[in-house]
Amino acid sequence: MSKTLEATIDVAAPPHHVWAVVSDLQRMGERSPQCRKMIIRGGPVAKGTTTININRKGLLVWPTTSKVIAFDPHRELRFRVNENGSVWSFLLEPTETGTRIVQRREAPNGTSKISRILIDKVLGGADRFDDDMVIGMNSTLARIRNEAEARTSA
Repeated sequence: MSKTLEATIDVAAPPHHVWAVVSDLQRMGERSPQCRKMIIRGGPVAKGTTTININRKGLLVWPTTSKVIAFDPHRELRFRVNENGSVWSFLLEPTETGTRIVQRREAPNGTSKISRILIDKVLGGADRFDDDMVIGMNSTLARIRNEAEARTSA
């Protein structure tokens, strides 16, 4: 079983502006340091939408696929990566000054054997990989915040 990774940021923008950014999965590659591209399959993003993802860390590039498993506008977006079983989510909470975003990576049933081997042998081990993931999550959230706040001031 893998530990849950989490990052949080407060955004000076209303939930609908934040949601417009968070739910635009096609642009995730512009925001995430590891997920370089998400190709949306089957129309607009909604529950059941599938994606093809291109991930990168250093010189290592690998594809994954995912499926949106929760899509509650202005509140929650959750998708499961098919290859390793991890679940990524963005939870939006209104605040007095805008919106709080909580991003999580959960692996309630652990990750796949191949994923564990790659993390251990190629990506520096679980602790280092998890630390890098949290740094990346904070970077992603900062980019989402900047984009949502720019929408609010436009």
